[in-house]
Amino acid sequence: MLAAVRTLLRICGIGAAGGVAALAAVVVALLWPEPERPPNAEPGAQRVTIVETRQIVPGAGLPDDLALGPANNNLDVVRHGDGFTYLAFRNAPHHFASPDTRVIVVRSRDERRWSLEASFSLGTDLREPRLLSIGDELFLYVSRLGADPLAFEPQGMSMSVRSAAGGWSDLEPFGPAGTIGWRARWIDGVPALLVYRGGETTYQFGPPRQRIDLWRGDGWNWRLWDPDHGAVYVGGGGEADFSRAADGRFYGVIRAEAGDAAGWGSRVCSAESEHPARWTCTPDARKYDSPYAFSHAGVVYVVARRNLRGDGRFDRGIGPASGPGRALRSIWNQLNYSSSRKRCALWRFEPVGPRLAFVLDLPSRGDTCFPAVVAGADADEWIVYDYSSPLDTGLDPRWIDGQRGETRIYRHRLRFAAAAGAR
Repeated sequence: MLAAVRTLLRICGIGAAGGVAALAAVVVALLWPEPERPPNAEPGAQRVTIVETRQIVPGAGLPDDLALGPANNNLDVVRHGDGFTYLAFRNAPHHFASPDTRVIVVRSRDERRWSLEASFSLGTDLREPRLLSIGDELFLYVSRLGADPLAFEPQGMSMSVRSAAGGWSDLEPFGPAGTIGWRARWIDGVPALLVYRGGETTYQFGPPRQRIDLWRGDGWNWRLWDPDHGAVYVGGGGEADFSRAADGRFYGVIRAEAGDAAGWGSRVCSAESEHPARWTCTPDARKYDSPYAFSHAGVVYVVARRNLRGDGRFDRGIGPASGPGRALRSIWNQLNYSSSRKRCALWRFEPVGPRLAFVLDLPSRGDTCFPAVVAGADADEWIVYDYSSPLDTGLDPRWIDGQRGETRIYRHRLRFAAAAGAR
């Protein structure tokens, strides 16, 4: 029974069983309707406006012979020392695991005309491309998964390096088995990777066994940032990110989809400036999928997926939080989430709590988010890359339907300005 439900949830619309998944989501939506109640915007000291949105993938600026499949998602962007912007993204027949998946890397000087840098495939699913610029070298980290669309099977990470001469090495495995790399960034002048393990327990609906670690290294070799402390987090969460605020503290968020003793949804966290791997967290019933954190004017912002159903909560609170009935609560949460519409949204950390305050939605719909953020040409602008179901069709599909369809990569230019009366 549970295996069948897990399969239904994971395929979310592939083949004949996908019709069953879609029907189940429709039944949930019809029998337990819950009108969308958008959160009140809390822009804070900065007023944020969306200046421009452009479609990048597929797009006229890409090489004509790229031969893209329908699904373009899971991306990262970095500005490298050679003056180019590099974009890495997953291309596949659909959202779910496939042996035909590629990770494609393109580069551009103006972010309008792109040239092909590299294309990687291993005959299995590849996700979570992460780019890290260190000196003349550009590192690409990807996470390997199985080829079965009905399962979530993390296998480990692989790495390729672009040399100063411009050539890319083959993808080579590294790190502990089952590790998924989530964010690559710099912390106080030190290269860092935020990774997690135990992702396969997310959809097994039993007690979660997930662990988040912060690594430090030189691009090639990595170790725990704080070996005396150990893991950043242990429980039911995996995807996570954080950034430093004006008060010197780090603020971060963890997607706790598998749930644990503190509930399902997310964890909103903070850490002292001297100890970026020692997080203290509070639960949030919303689920901030694929979070990306960055700082502007001393304020930490997060771009992540927003659930439109009801007040946006992922954890419906229906069913026991522990024991044999725990699986039913997880299944109910997943079905409700799959049957609702989504947006890619900008959130702001409020240090008191801490908590996440809603700022605005980016143009997005259906299957969306997985952002990357880079600085704009002006000091008050930031560039957000994300993916979404097509924006030009007039359709606004539920997440379960968006996952079965085409997805595209978009570029949004955000402008930040001091709000009237703000100090």
